[in-house]
Amino acid sequence: MFEAGRRFARSAGAALRRGGLILVLAVTAGCAASPDTYRDPNMDFGSVQTVAVMPFVNLSKDQLANERVRDVFTTLLLGTGALYVVPQGEVARGITASSIAYAATPTPEEVVKFAKMTKVDAVITGVIREYGEVRSGTASSDVISVSMQMIEAQTGRVVWTASCTKGGIGFSDRLLGGGGRPLNDLTEKCLNEIITKLFE
Repeated sequence: MFEAGRRFARSAGAALRRGGLILVLAVTAGCAASPDTYRDPNMDFGSVQTVAVMPFVNLSKDQLANERVRDVFTTLLLGTGALYVVPQGEVARGITASSIAYAATPTPEEVVKFAKMTKVDAVITGVIREYGEVRSGTASSDVISVSMQMIEAQTGRVVWTASCTKGGIGFSDRLLGGGGRPLNDLTEKCLNEIITKLFE
């Protein structure tokens, strides 16, 4: 009887270990199945030398968020020295000359036409989902949430996408009522992370 009990304990332990392993694999697979970056495997990113950063879609409450984030992103991207970023004035003239209906979300045909006029290898567009202060009870904190994509000039197809969220109200903020990190710091950190994903 005692031996039977030991055999049962061993088999139960083995089953628990197998279950734990399956759970770990499932969680790992779940993480791998939902990346926040996409890269077209057929795209030669080394051929991209000149890019245009289009006006961003602004879904936040801050009416100037798109201009601020676009300006910081352009500066940081130029700072890498890896790409030439067309000045915003040139981009604006190209948008007008190409008759792009909505510059923040150009069609593939509009991108191809715009790229020929501005002589760029790719166009970058973006969406600002959140920007500024968020509140929950007595706690408040700054947050930024951005997604971007690169569109290849010759075909107008999306070859890269990435997203980033920084800030927000965490457990310590709710507990202590803290204000989190300054929005400028969060913006630079988030955009630098996106740029890093571009060059991975």
